[in-house]
Amino acid sequence: MTKSSTIDKNIVLIIGILLLLLLMVVFAINLQNVKSTDLQGQKATDFTLTLFDQFKEKKIVLADLRGQVVVVNFWASWCVECYKEATLLEQAWQDYRGKGVTFLGVDYLDTDKEAQGYMQKYGITYPSGPDLGSTISQAYAITGVPETFFIDKSGNIAHVQIGPIEQGDLYRLLDTLSNLTMLHSR
Repeated sequence: MTKSSTIDKNIVLIIGILLLLLLMVVFAINLQNVKSTDLQGQKATDFTLTLFDQFKEKKIVLADLRGQVVVVNFWASWCVECYKEATLLEQAWQDYRGKGVTFLGVDYLDTDKEAQGYMQKYGITYPSGPDLGSTISQAYAITGVPETFFIDKSGNIAHVQIGPIEQGDLYRLLDTLSNLTMLHSR
């Protein structure tokens, strides 16, 4: 490798990092006065999530999932706290997917390659895709990642979890929301 190509690669890397930092600053400046936790109890904003290539579906529309409990997890491969809950979320997806619960992963400010590596490392099989233009994260006024929204059968945000969730809390929430779904369907 020539000295010139090494310098060129370093310049591209520095520019990429600066652009990522700029995006994060722009997002921070444009934060709404509404906090994600203020959305608890309100109707979940509809969105369309374009999925990563490994999923057979190309897109998922939140409104199409009405009648199910939906867990929307905002994550990123660069997020250290996200690693703490990745395996747990996948396990909960496996445990509850046949019980009317759907998980969606929304990848925040990430590269496709790094996101794919993260999903492979943690064996993530629930539908996931990038938040193109940060439109979903802005609609949900996230404060960072990880952040998880629990949407009930009626399409209302039942709970907002900022930071990684513990297994006991996750399963209690899913049991409660699943039971509420069963009670409402009787």
